[in-house]
Amino acid sequence: MNNLNQIFTNKCIYIPLILWACIQVFKVLTDLIINKKLNIKRIIGAGGMPSSHSAVVCSLAALIGREYGFSSGIFAVALIMACVVMYDAAGVRRASGKQARILNKILETPGMSTVEVQEKLIEALGHTPIQVFVGAAIGIASGLLL
Repeated sequence: MNNLNQIFTNKCIYIPLILWACIQVFKVLTDLIINKKLNIKRIIGAGGMPSSHSAVVCSLAALIGREYGFSSGIFAVALIMACVVMYDAAGVRRASGKQARILNKILETPGMSTVEVQEKLIEALGHTPIQVFVGAAIGIASGLLL
């Protein structure tokens, strides 16, 4: 039971998770205001402003830096992992989303494809650089201030 208590009281776990939940709820509310329709799938969906992935990894890195020192090895690991996640969000996943958008258009155009599709490909996979930057800024601020 002591180990479970340590997990639930570890701020390097609960602060990033709470931050993720807050950002995802924000995205649901923003989507509701813009589209006038509740899309609860947004709570677990990828993409959008700000990047919750960037916020989570940057808050974790900031928390680890504060707790163990910005010259520690564990901070270096957290920082490098944050950079990889943010690069992936703005690079690889964003490119995949663009490809999905193009493929969906091809499949919807009469005569362009004989492939029968059961569902559309997900287009909102990645983030623009500004979405990643804003998520990172929120994460860093949360990690340093909380």
